[in-house]
Amino acid sequence: MTTMMLNTINDPADLRKLEREALPALADELRQFVIDSVSKTGGHLSSNLGTVELSIALHYVFDTPRDRIVWDVGHQSYPHKILTGRRERMSTLRQFNGLSGFPRRAESEYDTFGTGHSSTSISAAMGMARAAQTKGEQRVAVAVIGDGAMSAGMPFEAMNNAGVYDDLPLIVILNDNDMSISPAVGALNRYLARLLSGNIYSATKKGIDSVLSIAPPLREFAKRLEDHAKGMVSPSTIFQEFGFNYFGPIDGHDLDALLPMLQNVRRLALEGGGPQFLHVVTRKGQGYMLAEADPVLYHGPGKFNPSEGIQKASNTKQTFTQVFGEWLCNMAHADPLLVGITPAMREGSGLVEFEKRFPDRYYDVGIAEQHAVTFAAGMACEGMKPVVAIYSTFLQRAYDQLIHDVAIQDLPVVFALDRAGLVGADGATHAGAYDIPFLRCIPNMLVMTPADESECRDLLTTAYRQPHPSAVRYPRGSGAGVKPSAELRSVPLGKGEVRRESTAAAGKRLAILAFGTLLYPALDVGELLNATVVNMRFVKPLDVDLLKAVAANHDYLVTIEDGAIMGGAGSACLEALIQLNINKPVLQLGLKDEFIEHGDYNLLMSRCGLDADGIKTSITARFSSLSGS
Repeated sequence: MTTMMLNTINDPADLRKLEREALPALADELRQFVIDSVSKTGGHLSSNLGTVELSIALHYVFDTPRDRIVWDVGHQSYPHKILTGRRERMSTLRQFNGLSGFPRRAESEYDTFGTGHSSTSISAAMGMARAAQTKGEQRVAVAVIGDGAMSAGMPFEAMNNAGVYDDLPLIVILNDNDMSISPAVGALNRYLARLLSGNIYSATKKGIDSVLSIAPPLREFAKRLEDHAKGMVSPSTIFQEFGFNYFGPIDGHDLDALLPMLQNVRRLALEGGGPQFLHVVTRKGQGYMLAEADPVLYHGPGKFNPSEGIQKASNTKQTFTQVFGEWLCNMAHADPLLVGITPAMREGSGLVEFEKRFPDRYYDVGIAEQHAVTFAAGMACEGMKPVVAIYSTFLQRAYDQLIHDVAIQDLPVVFALDRAGLVGADGATHAGAYDIPFLRCIPNMLVMTPADESECRDLLTTAYRQPHPSAVRYPRGSGAGVKPSAELRSVPLGKGEVRRESTAAAGKRLAILAFGTLLYPALDVGELLNATVVNMRFVKPLDVDLLKAVAANHDYLVTIEDGAIMGGAGSACLEALIQLNINKPVLQLGLKDEFIEHGDYNLLMSRCGLDADGIKTSITARFSSLSGS
């Protein structure tokens, strides 16, 4: 498909030069460009196809970048990126040194706020709007938030605060597509569905507008009539009660409806009309039949042929997520007290089969990590055995609940932490780099780091059988390919294992203490340097007896982990050695004190020195006497 018009758009100023009648054709070009781009690089597709017209309308109506637009999560911002000068760089999307898959302030002045996690947009846009007022600047701030993101508490905290300011130049656009990644759930979703079916209100509103236009003296009466009518025929009053002027719902793919509505709400916001709320209905996958039919499958695809669609992979290796999903079903069959809880990540966390087999014990609480953790705590208080399936990066959002509601009460909640370590193309916002440091400092908490798929299943069982809160962390994708046992086996709590013994002479004995899947590159290095290699398994409780024995028989120690070095598993080993009054040279390897940006996973691990070559290089550089071993 030709992109002649799109090729002339190098920034929104070029877009605003077009006649309005040309915009539908531009939308067609932009949609096809998104499909072609994502098919070559991988990335988020369904969500971006749903925001093509909305992106065009926003930059056509608003004076960007002076007017601020904040994209919630930001996985739907590809059309925005293309329209704001980054069209030619879309071929680098989510690649090392290329465009981020999310908005980044360092990437463009049009990316007004860095996003990646859900439900932050209204708070950020409100901050920008208040800053503009404080500085005496005439501009508006716009938050574009999905209905899934509205299931969190933070948007309502922001709206509750925003409604205090009668003249706040803030616009919230609810991009309602009836799902986040998994289909949206909860009372708010049902509320929006009722709102969409409330055609009576739309007719009533038109009647009121007619009265206003004919008889201006009746304006106040009509306003009261409008408010009363809203209360009778539409549940939209929830947003009105927060102090927002509510408009909608309108078709988010109809530019003839979008453009004048956006012009009106912008005018109202600039003229001191206070916070505005526009409800826009879009369709994920819009314009690409395969994505419309299965928006979940096309949410975040890898490379694919647009004419053929996504083909099922022939990879026979199980992913860690699949191992967890099977274990959860097996354990639920064995124990009727088990319940599975996820904050809107049914597919990503591997709970699809569990929901089918145990629907009465499956809980998707929406994008509400704080609630998920405390909800699990409440169930544990009543004798249930909750398993919270959550990405490492998202557990950060419920840290207070983890400490206050679970750990202090020493409740047996299992946290299955998917996406631990680096996640590749999703970058710093999604990396699970910090769970070991922030978990191991919590009293009563158990932290386990399986080396492969088989050990992952065994450690999940071990965690489940403990009367304490516990976390099992595992990475995205597949590991060494070690087939799990069909049994529900436990391993001794807090006990590691020696996987390779060094035969080096005294003075050159090296021990590598590996946590998690880095055991396997450590074993490769162990062969090259004739080192003892230990699979530590547990960060907490740490196998102090094994550590003491290894330290007594070796001259140099190396700790390896795919998480932050500061406060991590290596730090736990150093603390234990100090308590044991053992003074041996120790090299800690892991993620440095910096945010690791997006790129190919293997490339990033190599650049962090956490592949076999990097580990060997770091060891021989630190302990030069080993280079001749």
